[in-house]
Amino acid sequence: MSKTYSISELASEFDVTTRSIRFYEDQELLHPARRGQTRIYSSKDRVRLKLTLRGKRLGLSLAEIRELFELWDETRSGSEKQLHLMLSKITERRAALEQQMKDITMVQLELESAEIRCRQALEELHEKHNDEERAKTPSSAP
Repeated sequence: MSKTYSISELASEFDVTTRSIRFYEDQELLHPARRGQTRIYSSKDRVRLKLTLRGKRLGLSLAEIRELFELWDETRSGSEKQLHLMLSKITERRAALEQQMKDITMVQLELESAEIRCRQALEELHEKHNDEERAKTPSSAP
């Protein structure tokens, strides 16, 4: 008999809430058996949860993760289709991350430029203030 898991065991193992696991079930990513009101998760469900969480870390949507699972389940050739789709998703995600890195670099340059302008403006204000204070102070020259 293969190992089974309770929702609380999976939640504890993967450091997620039981609510998250039920949500993944609602999204048809997990398919636990039922014993009355109790959910009984299989080793396959455990692997799917692990892959779902990994997919989320990689930036995949739940719909994309579900599509990968469906390809795997579909046929014996699902594995090849799944791998091609995953490679495509990796390429898309990498391109998006590269664009985000470029955007972040641009924002950092803009922030640096704004900071320099602000510091220069502050310095000019301080100089102007000092000049005004010197003009108000009577000279002690004979």
